[in-house]
Parts: sequence; C-alpha cells; structure tokens
Amino acid sequence: MKKLNILHLEASPGWGGQEMRILKESQAMKKLGHKIIIGVEKNGGLIKHSKNSGFLTYEIRFKKLFWFISFFKLLYIMKKNRIDILNTHSSSDAWLGGIVAKLLNIPIIRTRHLSTPIKKGLNSKLLYGYLADFVVTTCQDAADIIIKQANKEPKKCKSIPTGVNFEKIKVDPKDSKKFKKDFDINEKDFLVGTACFMRSWKGIDDFLKAAKILEKEKSIKFIIIGGGHKDSYIKMAKDLNLKNVIFTDHLENPYPAINALDVFTLLSTAHEGVSQASLQALFLQKPIIATKTGGLKEVCIDKKTGIQVPVFSSHDVANAVLKLQKDEKLRNEYAVNAKKLAVKFSEDNMIVEMKKVYKKLIY
Repeated sequence: MKKLNILHLEASPGWGGQEMRILKESQAMKKLGHKIIIGVEKNGGLIKHSKNSGFLTYEIRFKKLFWFISFFKLLYIMKKNRIDILNTHSSSDAWLGGIVAKLLNIPIIRTRHLSTPIKKGLNSKLLYGYLADFVVTTCQDAADIIIKQANKEPKKCKSIPTGVNFEKIKVDPKDSKKFKKDFDINEKDFLVGTACFMRSWKGIDDFLKAAKILEKEKSIKFIIIGGGHKDSYIKMAKDLNLKNVIFTDHLENPYPAINALDVFTLLSTAHEGVSQASLQALFLQKPIIATKTGGLKEVCIDKKTGIQVPVFSSHDVANAVLKLQKDEKLRNEYAVNAKKLAVKFSEDNMIVEMKKVYKKLIY
C-alpha cells in the first residue's frame, strides 16, 4: 500500500472520546509511514494534542459565518498537501470539507462517532451519501441506522469500534489496594463502579438511584471514577443522603481504580458507541452491568459477560448488583468471558480495518 497524505477535519471544539479516536488513529497511521494533517475548529481541544504528536495542524473556522473564508483555506490546504483521503468527523466539517474534496476529486471517509439517529431526508442522503464515499461508525447500531436512513450500500458502511491498546493496561494489585485505602474502602466491601466523563446521558442518575435502593446493604459501595459535569450529581447524592457513594473526580491513571471493582456498570441512555471504559473493564476481567444503548450491547452480552438492563431502570440495576454479589461463581464465569471478548477490540484490529477502508478508496 502506497504512503498516503490523509487529512482529518474536526469541527468539535471539545476533547473527548471522538477527538481521542482521531489522535489514536492518526498516531498509528503515522507509524506506518502515512502523512497526517489535522484541521480543527479554532481553539479546539484536539489542537494541543495534535501538535504535541508532531502533526501539521491547522485551525479552521467551521461555523457557517466563516464558511466563505474557510472554503478557500481548505482548498489551499488540500492542494498544498496533495491530500489523498479526507476523513471528516462532525456535521460542519463534513459539509464544508466534503464539498471542497468533491471539487478536487478526493475520496471522503465520514466517521460517525455517535450512535444516535441521523436526520432523515435529504440531509442524511447528502452527508452520508454524496459527501461520503465510505462511512465508518463506532458501533453496529450506528451503521445499521445509516444504511437504512441514508440508503447507503452496506459494502460502503462499516462499524470499526475505537480500539484499546491493551499493552498499556498494566495494574499492580498493590496499586489497587492503595486506591481502596486512599478512598477509605474496606477490602471486604463489594465495590460497584462506573468510569466516564459525567454527562446527562451517562446514566449517573440511575446509578445513584440504585445506590439509594441498596443503601441498607452495608457491604456494597458505589464509586464513580471520572470528572465532567459532576457538581449536579454530587448535589443529587447529598440530596439523597447517600453514604455509600464515592466520587473520585478525574484520575490520570484510572486502571488501578477499575481493577479494584467487583462489578463495572455503564448505564448510558443515548449516544454511546463501544465504550472505551467498558472495554478496559472487560480486559481487567470485570463482569458488567449495562444498558442496550448503542454499542454497549456489543460488550455487555447478556448472561455471558454481564447483565443487560433497560435504560432508566434503577431497580433492575440494583437487582443485578445483588445477583452478582451473591453469586461468586457467576461473577467468575462472566470475568473469564469478558477478557476473551475484550481482546477482539484491540487498537491493532482497528488499524487493520481502517487500512482496508483506505485500500478500497485508493485502489
């Protein structure tokens, strides 16, 4: 396969899973000899990380107010860098970048990072049809939606979940013991946790409500690993007078904390692809309780790697916790299956699949 000049565009100003996927994929492709150029919304969260990784990085205004200027800037960038493939990641950059790429006859990959339904009608047919030679999603649910709503050929739309570099997940049991000690968690406590950037759709409300239901079970503790919009949830925990819930805030290295858990949960109500945190938990052999939202059902396989629960179902979550607490044999069975499943979602597999997409578009 020849060495390619690949341009990624990202209109999102944040720094989350979507931007991390772009960076991770770009770093891997750079190691394979491809030249990566990244265009990001002005002051976007990806800019610093992109530059630190040694990528040629442009700041571009993707808001409609600046489209006229940005159109010619993108035209210049694509011509100057002799771009072979454009990869768009959000709606605004997909529209503007897609139009420029079409004028220059550059193949376009549209990566859809969310699992929520796309807009129906002409919008979806243009964004995922004319302005996308190939669509990559991060879970099968999203691929199925696009194939149906945008009338996309199945051979031009594929789910390629964001892979995990499992070699980096190394935990010394002593570090997990220290984590428990630091947060005043007894070694005999049954620890139920979640790990995420707290958002309205991550199911934290249901997690806290399940903790309330089980507050009389003194040996069961609930822990939320991560930062985000935490203030409202800390207030909710106080309002519920919860004594069995711990907030860690953001942890630079979350693996000792995840490894300390007896059960991992992710109760997302929308938007979820194949969650990185859930894959990390599976690799660390944690049984999982999760909703069927988006890609979660690809990692929480009911009665194999864990227990599926409906969204907004704190009572079902509480019952699942009790079931796993009381049945060590079942927990161990799920734990073994969890690791076997996790390794299928490796970063190497993600890169292999993306290379196949490049080959389809170039040859």
